[in-house]
Amino acid sequence: MDEGIGDDSPERRTLSVVVPVFNERRTVAEIIRRMRRVELPVFLEIVVVDDGSDDGTGKILEALEDSTVHVVRHSSNQGKGSAVRTGIAHARGDLVLVQDADLEYDPEDWPRLLRPILSGRAKVVYGTRFHGERANMHLSQWAANRLLSAATNILYGTSLSDMECGYKLFDRSVLDGITIESDRFDFEPEITVKVLRGGHRIYEVPVSYAGRDQEEGRKFAWQDGVRALATLVRYRWQGRR
Repeated sequence: MDEGIGDDSPERRTLSVVVPVFNERRTVAEIIRRMRRVELPVFLEIVVVDDGSDDGTGKILEALEDSTVHVVRHSSNQGKGSAVRTGIAHARGDLVLVQDADLEYDPEDWPRLLRPILSGRAKVVYGTRFHGERANMHLSQWAANRLLSAATNILYGTSLSDMECGYKLFDRSVLDGITIESDRFDFEPEITVKVLRGGHRIYEVPVSYAGRDQEEGRKFAWQDGVRALATLVRYRWQGRR
């Protein structure tokens, strides 16, 4: 157990890790191995959503499924936002974390993300790649992430450094009050906007990051950045939901 992480009794807390997966046969077994070995002060449930993979990922997941790892399958690719929405619907824990399957984020950072929630300081915690160790973040990616975070701060009066970070941890009570509509990568700005409009402060902690190139399977493209910016602007004047 990680000492000093909080006074909550671990038997009363379960962390559900939602893992959206699309064509990750080269990395999915390794990320699940890393997730299983993390020492946590809470129970762990892993909900993998196979978002219509057609590269053999499904076969690998069949071999990995057990009492801790639950696999939910989409018959066709629907996008990261849709996969996360499905994962949350199947998650049973009172804490929910989103974890990509591509090895860019290290599960060893989970205790750091959990600490503010278990100590009662926050209900929503985001990782930030700009205050921790990172490798292979290209200048264009760095600039796009900074632009989107700046737009979030200007439009919603907050001070986030990394709105697009793939590590987002929620107390389940926060998610229960939110309707997620986005199917693609615009999930990230949508959930951020709705958390902020719900009156929740987002706590950031440094996390490590090892980026992938497009040739290695990176799926986020410049068009997704444009959609994310449009989502931030649209929700600024749209009714609350």
